[in-house]
Amino acid sequence: MDNRRAIGSWLSGPRAAMEDAGADFGYRGEQLGLPEEGPNSIARPGRRLGALAVDWALCVLIAYGLITHGYAPATSNWALGVFFVMSALTVGTIGFTPGKRLFGIRVVALETGTVSPLRSLLRTFLLCLAIPALVWDRDGRGLHDRLAKTVEVRI
Repeated sequence: MDNRRAIGSWLSGPRAAMEDAGADFGYRGEQLGLPEEGPNSIARPGRRLGALAVDWALCVLIAYGLITHGYAPATSNWALGVFFVMSALTVGTIGFTPGKRLFGIRVVALETGTVSPLRSLLRTFLLCLAIPALVWDRDGRGLHDRLAKTVEVRI
């Protein structure tokens, strides 16, 4: 009995097994009407995580130096508050945070193209809860983006 094909599908994951069975998933963002590559295509997870790391480091630095004055146990709590304010304000006005700009990412609303302040508040609140950001759909959008009807695209 030859189990190489069964092991190969197990290692490749369920998507590869479904594609072998004839399912056509297309590319990320196809259902949203976005291009596959280049500007306005879905931002890849590596860019998004890099932007989040830069934003978080910036918020920790601000909280450590300006708010807690070096008192380390309170820094992470204040950093989350600084992150909420920074993300809600910058995404709601210019469409990106400093980290997103550095990595070439912009947040856009699906209907209008610009994110309203209220939509930005909802998105940022859900992002700060962390769990909605860890649940992704097939287009690579987190639950926080789906509920706020936004998407992160490449600039």
